[in-house]
Amino acid sequence: MASDDYSARHLSVLEGLEAVRKRPGMYIGSTDSRGLMHCVWEIIDNSVDEALGGYGSEIEITLHPDASVEVRDRARGIPVDIEPKTGLSGVEVVFTKLHAGGKFGGGSYAASGGLHGVGASVVNALSERLDVEVDRDGVTWAMSFHRGEPGIFEDDGEPSPDAPFTPFISGSELRKIGKVAKGVTGTRIRYWADRQIFTKGAEFQLDELAARARQTAFLVPGLALHVVDERGDDTTRETYRFDGGIAEYVGYLAPDAALTDTWRIQGTGHFTETVPVLQENGHMVPTEVAREAQVDIALRWGTGYDTVFRSYVNIIATPKGGTHQSGFEQGLMKFLRSEIEKNARRLKVGANEKLEKEDILAGLTAVLTVRLPEPQFEGQTKEILGTPAVRNIVANVVAKALAERFTSSKRDDKAQTALVLDKIVAEMKSRISARAHKETQRRKNALESSSLPAKLVDCRSNDVLGTELFIVEGDSALGTAKLGRDSEFQALLPIRGKILNVQKASVADMLSNAECASIIQVIGAGSGRTFDLEQARYGKVIIMADADVDGAHIRTLLLTLFFRYMRPMIDSGRVFSAVPPLHRVVVLNPGSKPNETIYTYSEAELNGVLKNLEKAGKKYQDPIQRYKGLGEMDADQLAETTMSRKHRTLRRVRVSDAENASRVFELLMGNDVAPRKDFIIAGQGLDRDRIDV
Repeated sequence: MASDDYSARHLSVLEGLEAVRKRPGMYIGSTDSRGLMHCVWEIIDNSVDEALGGYGSEIEITLHPDASVEVRDRARGIPVDIEPKTGLSGVEVVFTKLHAGGKFGGGSYAASGGLHGVGASVVNALSERLDVEVDRDGVTWAMSFHRGEPGIFEDDGEPSPDAPFTPFISGSELRKIGKVAKGVTGTRIRYWADRQIFTKGAEFQLDELAARARQTAFLVPGLALHVVDERGDDTTRETYRFDGGIAEYVGYLAPDAALTDTWRIQGTGHFTETVPVLQENGHMVPTEVAREAQVDIALRWGTGYDTVFRSYVNIIATPKGGTHQSGFEQGLMKFLRSEIEKNARRLKVGANEKLEKEDILAGLTAVLTVRLPEPQFEGQTKEILGTPAVRNIVANVVAKALAERFTSSKRDDKAQTALVLDKIVAEMKSRISARAHKETQRRKNALESSSLPAKLVDCRSNDVLGTELFIVEGDSALGTAKLGRDSEFQALLPIRGKILNVQKASVADMLSNAECASIIQVIGAGSGRTFDLEQARYGKVIIMADADVDGAHIRTLLLTLFFRYMRPMIDSGRVFSAVPPLHRVVVLNPGSKPNETIYTYSEAELNGVLKNLEKAGKKYQDPIQRYKGLGEMDADQLAETTMSRKHRTLRRVRVSDAENASRVFELLMGNDVAPRKDFIIAGQGLDRDRIDV
């Protein structure tokens, strides 16, 4: 039961924390699941900072069934002695005072993830209950808080935020609850998020927690993070530990085959900055402070074109970049531009061909980490680094390391640097060619009243969402489809055979391919980064290919085109595959009763139908018609089985996991033949009866 006595002590404890409770978004970004997870990171990062300093090699994060979360480490433990300025124990200072902690002044941490000194106190302010236990000096010390205020919960059995709570009035008590062996230290924090603050649906995301733990294990080699989830029927436990550091992280992130080895770039730089420093008399005095920034980068180029980049400051992710990222890009750009100019004759680069950032980043997988004391972030969520001096330090470190690599006399270095330059120049030429093609298309479109290809058989309806574009394989199928379609809302575009494999080809090659260009032109929404879904001329795109091996190959080629250059069509569920029948069974009815037609879509379904007919004593026309292609159907049959909305079956193409889908497309359609051969051999399962002779 809370005391009615509301003393000056309550005011001094809560004056800062009340501001956090009133405007939590300023400190944790939001009050949904994202903000809930941010609170977890604040506590975990404190333990990680200890590990970075060489204290403790294990952290355990447990999600309890009662919606609480617990973080344990075996580091030095939060200080329990009295802090002289406040007269409070170190534990209470950390959890009740904003902008207070061991990360100010540089005495305890050379570089840390939590820099504002508000992490633990913010989590405490936004928790209905928080318990902290510290092993230190041979004793286990404990303190509890209710919405930021220290006191005692009267638990009956398991700890609960609903237990009666009595706040401290005249002074706080850091309780001794046990003894530990000499030399054993560590901290355990368990808290229950305040449901008055967080939205109703907010909950801890196990996948996000696991991803962050994995990321941290890559960034702090040798640190083991255990993630335990006790919320379900079965407790799950995953451990993440990687001794290879960010070089191993690059290998994990890379989406393509390697063109170069993973290059490691390391260096330091010094700078000075003027910061306000608190004096003993309580005044803030601007003081010039010398700083050191440590830069550690791992990167490699791959055979693909996607860019994967991760940047961190003191192991805290900066997804929106900042001065360190711009310095990395600046160093890469400046050095590689000069290198290409020096090798212009060998690389056949013209005077008007200028390198751009996207040319360098194509196929690059990189992890950039910077460590420095008291970095300047934009906001408590720390998504953007703002320290200006870091830009030039990172740029210089990158340029110097690349210069050493590109002038090395080692055979491997020479071969790999040549490959990098060739790839970058090829990407630059493809971009220039694609831009020229685009300009040509724009001029052509401006001169012509219609840019749609003559072979398009369009529909009459102007209702985009209700229209359908059938991409039809071959002219014979087109003739049948013309007669079988509903011309009000169904359009037809024939393609001749197999289109270009765009997984291997450049953008310029794709745009110069007549079939690919026709498809992009007809859909009318552009391609690649300029694709605008709202400009698409049809609500559905339906790939209608033969039900054989060649048809499957054509379907894969078309889907590769959509996946790489018109991805939003797939993401929005507007790409389908028609399902034409394989067999037509004509059931012979006695007398004048008309014969019945049954279509089947697989060998198993055909065998089942025939068995049922035999059981029923019904006869059927022999031989059974096996459709080798769509052109073998007449218009009525094609309309009834494949085109009519009443009877057809469509398979919607979806990409639930973009990275997995990308890997599958690379396996099936990419340059690397060996893995594809292994995949085909492993999955062939062929026998003589299944071969279509």
